[in-house]
Amino acid sequence: MNTQQIALITYKSAGIYTDVSEEENSRLYDLLSQKGLNITLEIWDDPAVDWSKYDVVVLKSPWDYFDKITAFYAWLDKLEQLGVRVLNPTSIVRWNTDKRYLIELQEKGVSVVPSLWLEQGAALNVDELFEKLQADKVILKPAISGGAKNTFALTQAEAQEQAASINNLLQQESFLAQPFVPEVQANGEWSFLFFNGEYSHTVLKTAKAGDFRVQHFFGGTVHTPEPPAHLLQTAHNIVDTYAQGCLYARVDGVEVNGQLVLMELELIEPFLFMATNDGAFERYYEALLEQLQASATSIA
Repeated sequence: MNTQQIALITYKSAGIYTDVSEEENSRLYDLLSQKGLNITLEIWDDPAVDWSKYDVVVLKSPWDYFDKITAFYAWLDKLEQLGVRVLNPTSIVRWNTDKRYLIELQEKGVSVVPSLWLEQGAALNVDELFEKLQADKVILKPAISGGAKNTFALTQAEAQEQAASINNLLQQESFLAQPFVPEVQANGEWSFLFFNGEYSHTVLKTAKAGDFRVQHFFGGTVHTPEPPAHLLQTAHNIVDTYAQGCLYARVDGVEVNGQLVLMELELIEPFLFMATNDGAFERYYEALLEQLQASATSIA
C-alpha cells in the first residue's frame, strides 16, 4: 500500500469557469481516494496549508496561476525547498508558464503556428506586425495567460482602432502574436491527452458560431472522433521530446494542409476531458501510481 501523502491541487474558485472542470476534479479525487491513496484536495495559494506534510503535489487545476504568477513561482520555490515532489516537474512547469516556449519550439523545427514576440514595454506597430505575419487577421494573447484571457482576434483595421488599449496592456506584460488560423474556426482544434508519455485519448474542440475560442466556458463543444494516425504521431513526438517525466500532457493543435500545427503544449493545469473516454480516469490513476512507485524507490 502506498503511504505517501498527496496533495491534489485546485484553486479558489471565483466563478470564472463552469462546473465541468469541477466535476472532473471531484470524480478524480473520489477515484483516487477509493483506490486507497492518501490524497487531499488543496488550494495552491491557501496560506493555511502546511506543505511540508506532503510527499507529492499533483498540479491538477491551479486555474488562476497566470493571474498570480509571482506567487505561483514563489510557491513552486517553496515546494522545492521543502523537498516535495511536484507533478508535473517544476522545471518543466516554469518553462511552460510563458508562451515564449512556442518561439523556442518553432526555432527547433516543431511545426508551430507562426509566432512573434511582443516584449513588455514595446509599442505595437500594427502595419509591421501584419506584414511580418503575412496575415489578414491576427491573434494577440498575453505571454502568461490561460482561458483566452485578454486574447484578441483582429483585422488590421481593428488592430489600428484598438492599438491604444493593446499598448496599455503591453506596458504591463509581454504578448504573443500569431496569424489567425481559419482551420480552427472551420474544423476545430485537436487535443491529444497523454499520461506518463503514453497516449490516452483525443477530443476535437469546436467554437460556437461566430466565435474563435473553443473553450467550453465560451460555448465551445467537444467531439470524440478517432484521430488521424499522422496527427497523433506528431503529438506523440512532441510529448516524447518536451514532456519527459510528466504525469500528464495535452497537445493542442490544428490540422493545416494535412499536418498537425501546434497551438499549445499544456503541462500545468489543462482540463483533461477524462469523462469523454472510457478508462481515462483509470489510466490517470495507473500513471500516478507509477510516479508514486518511482518516488518510493528513489527515497528508498
